Amino acid sequence: MTTYDPDTQRQLAVPVREPAGFVALYRRESEAVLAFCARRVLDPETAMDLTAETFAQAYRGRRGFRGTTEPEAKAWLLTIARRQIASFLKRGSMDRRATQRLGIQTPTLTPDQAEEIERRVGLPQLRVVLGEELARLSVDQRDALRLRVVEERSYEEVARSLGISEATARARVSRGLRALGVALGHTTIEEAGL
Repeated sequence: MTTYDPDTQRQLAVPVREPAGFVALYRRESEAVLAFCARRVLDPETAMDLTAETFAQAYRGRRGFRGTTEPEAKAWLLTIARRQIASFLKRGSMDRRATQRLGIQTPTLTPDQAEEIERRVGLPQLRVVLGEELARLSVDQRDALRLRVVEERSYEEVARSLGISEATARARVSRGLRALGVALGHTTIEEAGL
């Protein structure tokens, strides 16, 4: 039997639609969104950009948010962040339309700030685990992932480089990402942010 925990279902003091409510949401959740992004892209600077774009998108869409609790607001933000990450990974570039429309300048991180973010969100440990899991993949999957994810090649180029069909290239990348996601404790590629 599940019990109701009032702390986990705390009502929003001010609706997110209101400027004060959005500011409170930012103060409460910005660190969690930054960590969420950083753990998926493994780069503090990119994570900062994704976090800024996530909050810019959320601000633009705040009037459509109908949630009334803090967990609902956090889930809404993480959904926006997940979409931003997926778009970034698919295109290989940042979608900055919302931040540009709102005139938001993303701060440039100093090396010390980037290192602090990496430490806070556990990126060094995550990189070790990721390296170990990559080593466990088959050579075929690892090569396909390297070409597609690291070298950012199209599936057509991956297929040509490996001398396989495009469908086989897609399958190898998908299986490799799925295996990494499961190994990292995610049940789907989307949860893994890959």
